[in-house]
Amino acid sequence: MLKKSTAAFMIVAALLCGSLLTLGVTGYVQVFGQAAGEGLATVLQTAGLQEKESKKLGTALSLIEGNYYEKVDREKLIDGAVNGMMEALGDPYSNYMGKETAQRFEESIEGSFSGIGAEVSSDNGKVVVVSPIKGSPAEKAGIQAKDVILSVNGESLEGLELNAAVAKIRGPKGSKATLKVQRTGTAEPLQFVITRDDVRLETVYAKMEKDHVGVIEVTQFSQNTSERFKEELMKLEKQGMKGLVIDVRNDPGGVLPVVIEMVEQFVPKGKSIVQVEDKNKQREVSTSKGSSKKYPVVVLMNKGSASASEIMAGALQQSAGAKLIGENSFGKGTVQTSFEEQLGDGSLLKITIAKWLTPDGTWIHGKGIKPDIAVAQPDYFSVAPINKSVTLQYNMNNADVKSAQTMLDGLGYKPGRKDGYFDAGTKEAVKKFQSAAKLKTTGSIDTKTAEALELALIKVIQDPVNDNQRNKGIEEIQKEIKAAASKK
Repeated sequence: MLKKSTAAFMIVAALLCGSLLTLGVTGYVQVFGQAAGEGLATVLQTAGLQEKESKKLGTALSLIEGNYYEKVDREKLIDGAVNGMMEALGDPYSNYMGKETAQRFEESIEGSFSGIGAEVSSDNGKVVVVSPIKGSPAEKAGIQAKDVILSVNGESLEGLELNAAVAKIRGPKGSKATLKVQRTGTAEPLQFVITRDDVRLETVYAKMEKDHVGVIEVTQFSQNTSERFKEELMKLEKQGMKGLVIDVRNDPGGVLPVVIEMVEQFVPKGKSIVQVEDKNKQREVSTSKGSSKKYPVVVLMNKGSASASEIMAGALQQSAGAKLIGENSFGKGTVQTSFEEQLGDGSLLKITIAKWLTPDGTWIHGKGIKPDIAVAQPDYFSVAPINKSVTLQYNMNNADVKSAQTMLDGLGYKPGRKDGYFDAGTKEAVKKFQSAAKLKTTGSIDTKTAEALELALIKVIQDPVNDNQRNKGIEEIQKEIKAAASKK
């Protein structure tokens, strides 16, 4: 059975990382076929260290234990050596997990964990967010895909191996993680104070919109996602659905067989879903055993759509004629396999063993997939939080004022500008907001006003009425339904 993704690495108990396609050893044979299975067996049987290599490492260990000025942790040294080998690959998707991390990773696959709820990867020594999990503390706080986490509770993550970064982010439910984040387009780092909580991974949400347009949101391709997707799809079809919007925005990926099962429901039998290419350039093509639907389908995606999400988008676009709407996707085009039993101590290795390509043979790694219809969200969807340590007031000019102006504008209070200069119009807009929020009408933005602004904006962002991409997807389906009806 194929294990859950890791387009990065999972920060269990703090960050859940799931944007990779990770193949378990048994699953490898199922996906690649008998020949590939034999190839894997060869890999597993390959001799480890040569005599001179073993001697070198053993000597290094002996010298450290015998000469280091403090007592050393032998297990920590061995783990460090394995981590060093993984880092030497220069691949952010090949990782080593110690026993504790591996155990929590396995627990998270079952559908829940405790943490802030965001998928991350390691990129050139930086901890990069792939996407926040729907409904998680990270999403509610405003963490976004592509954010770079600089520090946690004052401790820098710069240059740390990902396991070490994970250790700094972990913490029990109810504890706080203060993250400093660098975001593209923002000059100064942003600060988020996030309370860790239990994160439940319900992965499928469905709703019927007007004109019998169904919308199914898939937040992650976990082991039960295909079954849940089929259940919700069947319910919508029984309600007379005439067209479907599949939303994989901020979906970091997951289990490969799961996405194949889901895509098969829309791709005609015999057509390609995904191609997987190994180190010897041998390709195995997964073809559909299902059939197409009579109704039109569109897929919503954004920069947080990675790995399995991109497989779905590429397959539905190229083999089922679906339109892609939104933003360019993340760009995760490799496959990892998980080695656990071989290490014998509960630790785990994830190693990139192949790359995947779209039905037409395109490798999207590092580039992502371009939408057929590009649609941007309102600017307040990506606004940075306000630094609450300083009161913002008339005549100030900085990034926090710009954020506040963007929030005020999104809430309908119209400051008249969004360039960061706190003028009379901005002050008047603040007063109007404070009055509506039953706050003291000072015209300055103190901590309470900043918090109230952010909470009010979250409600606006969560309202589907303001979701440009979702609305465009529904509109496109409505057009296709009308076009099909006119031909009858």
